[in-house]
Amino acid sequence: MQIPIFTQNPTRPVEIGDKSVSELMDAMQYTGFQGRKLAESVKAWENMLKEEKVTIFMGLSGAMVPAGMRKTITYLIEKRLIDCLVSTGANVFHDCHEALGLKHYVGSHMANDEELFEHGVDRIYDVFAYEEEFRNTDHFIAEFAKKHDGRHYSSREFIHLLGKEISEKGDKQSIISSAYRHNVPIFIPALCDSSIGIGLTIARRMGCNVNIDQIKDVDEITRMVELSEKTGVVYVGGGVPKNFIQQTEVVASIMGHDVAGHEYAIQYTTDVPHWGGLSGCTFDEAVSWGKIAKEAKKIQVFVDATIALPIVTHALHEKTKHVKRNIPSFTWDAGVAEICFETL
Repeated sequence: MQIPIFTQNPTRPVEIGDKSVSELMDAMQYTGFQGRKLAESVKAWENMLKEEKVTIFMGLSGAMVPAGMRKTITYLIEKRLIDCLVSTGANVFHDCHEALGLKHYVGSHMANDEELFEHGVDRIYDVFAYEEEFRNTDHFIAEFAKKHDGRHYSSREFIHLLGKEISEKGDKQSIISSAYRHNVPIFIPALCDSSIGIGLTIARRMGCNVNIDQIKDVDEITRMVELSEKTGVVYVGGGVPKNFIQQTEVVASIMGHDVAGHEYAIQYTTDVPHWGGLSGCTFDEAVSWGKIAKEAKKIQVFVDATIALPIVTHALHEKTKHVKRNIPSFTWDAGVAEICFETL
């Protein structure tokens, strides 16, 4: 009897024994549900890193830095497993906060919030931090902004300069300082919606005006896409960072460039498609907009990113430590981007 095409690949139960994380991911490719999707995302990311002349964009949303993912993102930057980071302002602010020697603390979601308020403690689910220390970081950013009074920057330019400052005064292994040292652009398309925006507001009230040009952000990141032969995307959550990267394909097309959509697409999210929001919308839906290539390798994993990121990054660490990647390096002159490739 001929075996139907639908049933030629049996599932394989995971054998328990001594395994590395990457070996576990390999084994999970033959399981089901989100376990298989997690393993498939590792394989897709690994394949993306082996591509010639591909630019990898990461969108970072959610409170990942307070939740302990800071060193994971730093690793992705330093090993050039990503080439550009688009983040919420909050994640970059919290990274600056820790880079300056301040902390987030293991707490409890069962804590009494009125009591926390009385003690000046802020709660992010089961993570605590001191409000006064946050305000100290706000003022650090305000004082930094005063050095650039009257200047106009994209968020990428401003965060690059802030990364330089953090590299000199704080933790060199932070997200922002590592991005500065490894020439990885960081865009914050909703910068005002964060404590970085609060710091810039403090500076403005003190008579200092640093203008963050968010339309310049759109232009700069789109130019990166226009210069890239291939692009891939990795989204942690969704929100503004996801759409900001997605829309580059639309903008590039409007500007007359022949773009086919991002060719690799990976997302780790807890949202779902049927509410109609972008954070949960499928990559298949994005194909209809021209944001994702119709033939793209598309992997969405419905999982808490604080579970997925450490596992995936450890697996990639094991799988790609000997991979010689041809990494894109971008430079800007008067708003015009140029690209060259370097072997890492």
